[in-house]
Amino acid sequence: MTDALKRLSDEGVAIWLDDLSRKRITSGNLAELIDQQHIVGVTTNPSIFQKAISHGDGYEQQLTDLATRKVTVDEAIRMITTADVRDAADILRPVFDATDGQDGRVSIEVDPRLAHHTDATVAEAKQLAWLVDRPNTLIKIPATKAGLPAITEVIGKGISVNVTLIFSLERYREVMDAYLAGLEKAKTAGLDLSKIHSVASFFVSRVDSEIDKRLDAVGTPEAKALKGKAALANARLAYQAFEEVFSSDRWAALDKAQANKQRPLWASTGVKDPAYKDTLYVDDLVAPGTVNTMPEATLDATADHGQITGNTIAGTYEQARAELDAVAKLGISYDDVVQLLEDEGVEKFEASWIDLLNSTEAELKRLAPSEG
Repeated sequence: MTDALKRLSDEGVAIWLDDLSRKRITSGNLAELIDQQHIVGVTTNPSIFQKAISHGDGYEQQLTDLATRKVTVDEAIRMITTADVRDAADILRPVFDATDGQDGRVSIEVDPRLAHHTDATVAEAKQLAWLVDRPNTLIKIPATKAGLPAITEVIGKGISVNVTLIFSLERYREVMDAYLAGLEKAKTAGLDLSKIHSVASFFVSRVDSEIDKRLDAVGTPEAKALKGKAALANARLAYQAFEEVFSSDRWAALDKAQANKQRPLWASTGVKDPAYKDTLYVDDLVAPGTVNTMPEATLDATADHGQITGNTIAGTYEQARAELDAVAKLGISYDDVVQLLEDEGVEKFEASWIDLLNSTEAELKRLAPSEG
């Protein structure tokens, strides 16, 4: 094992685990990862919970109790997922305290079926924050058009948010704007801005998956030479946008009121193409004030052979812009790609949630006490 994870952490990158299950909590594995692998946060999503609950162990007793109480399947899922998040938050609490609330956080997502409904997303975010009832929770809200005003509203109520499913640079700027507007609302309401935190989850590998497919279809040597470059270019330009927004006059006024920057979080950092090095979206996205949330395979690969060589974003903006421009010149529409990825992202999480509903409903029926 190298000490790549420690070097990554020393460079100002917070390492979060993109996975959670009850077994990970009860076996002591999560505590071990915090202790030995520099993990300082956890992200979840509907797909992660669907996998954990459908195929994992540790849920039988709670499912039996819920079946006995004849709760609805929606309520059962909320009870199960919030219990896992609450327990993980308790395990991470020392990190939260040591970092003054910056890290030690666990994310839980609003019902993905609400992604295009602003008011319902706000109501769900408030409910989740109340149910988990831990200060080190982040409520995940997707960066859809309907999600943007919900982010402002939820931040304005003093609830910390992880904005998810960001693919485009334009949408990322809108997300930062929604966060600042929320902080301004919270400030007007007399809330303590130092207690409100946020990350913006900018998705990486899926951008390469979609653009590489289109580059293959073009098929020219120029197109093939651009494979595996778009996702890093996109993320690096996102960091440039982050630097701009959080050095603006608007930010300075909030900074004076002890507000926290909304950190960029690199999500979807597992490599999809086996032709690429498995630590690509870790090694090449190192910059201070960022978060990298990794599936366990990527975490293990980075620990084993990650090449952490300092800041790999500084000085790359011109080249990143040139690479995205080169892709556009081949007739591949950036706007079309990022919109497709956002739509697919929402659909995938919704499909996972429906799978989870169906499998949980089947378990509740199986465990329900016989009448009489």
